Amino acid sequence: MPVRPVARLSRSDLADLNAFRAVERLRSFTQAAVELGITTSALSHAVRNLEGRLGVRLLNRTSRTVSPTEAGAKLSARLNVGFEEIIEALDEINASREKPVGRLRLNVLHDGARLIIGPHLPAFLKRYPDMQIDITVDDRMVDIISEGFDAGIRYGGTVPEDFIAVKLGQELRWVAVASPRYLYHHQSPFIPEDLMAHSCIQIRTGAGTIYKWEFRKDSDYREIDVPGQVCVGDTITGIDLALGDVGITYCPEKRVEKYIKNGELRVVLPDWSPVEPAMYLYYPRNRHNLPGLHEFITVLRERMPV
Repeated sequence: MPVRPVARLSRSDLADLNAFRAVERLRSFTQAAVELGITTSALSHAVRNLEGRLGVRLLNRTSRTVSPTEAGAKLSARLNVGFEEIIEALDEINASREKPVGRLRLNVLHDGARLIIGPHLPAFLKRYPDMQIDITVDDRMVDIISEGFDAGIRYGGTVPEDFIAVKLGQELRWVAVASPRYLYHHQSPFIPEDLMAHSCIQIRTGAGTIYKWEFRKDSDYREIDVPGQVCVGDTITGIDLALGDVGITYCPEKRVEKYIKNGELRVVLPDWSPVEPAMYLYYPRNRHNLPGLHEFITVLRERMPV
């Protein structure tokens, strides 16, 4: 029986194969380039080089879509198996290290970036200097697996099923706040329904809907579809507009603690402020051995006791 020759792969071969895998999985050169940390033109060049060396087209490209050819789909299926083996082997090696080495890709809400990443990531980076963290801040509901993220951070109750979820800190109190100047010119609301006569800064959720503000006083629960001249997609902009006397905004109390303390904002309807679920870090079940993920969770739990 003839001996099968050993295939030799260069570093560029492996890089180009991995580049092709990313484009085929995400069906987007732009998204794949972001995931790989390279330019779109460099990624396109890598895939064309691979197709040239193989002598076959792997991807069908139009101005709007990317899809695999029959040959590309077959190659991707085989590559996925091989690269998963490589990833598992590297994970086993990293598990034996005293300190993890690798890169974590995180998808984080704007509030998560301000409440969790900003205050606590520096401690993780100082403890694990060989780790790299790639953070995308986005309030949209995204599929972290298909978009190439290792983990996500969002509010409890919005974490998709079938993921491992880790609670970060305690439940969050939500408040309606406005500037003293705005409240000087408008009568302060006494019950949630009074907001219907105010200029409220509406919030568009990651799912694309206008959020109805929630209020609770003992067992009395109210949900108000507030009116407003302005609608924003994140609490950061809403807070900035409230500081600019535009109207009343709604957000976690922790996001505006310093403004309440120094008097730039005041809580309205304080007796109606509800306590809602904490934030959670979540990740796919097959990523539990990912280098640095366990250590990142440990640092967050140390600094954010539940």
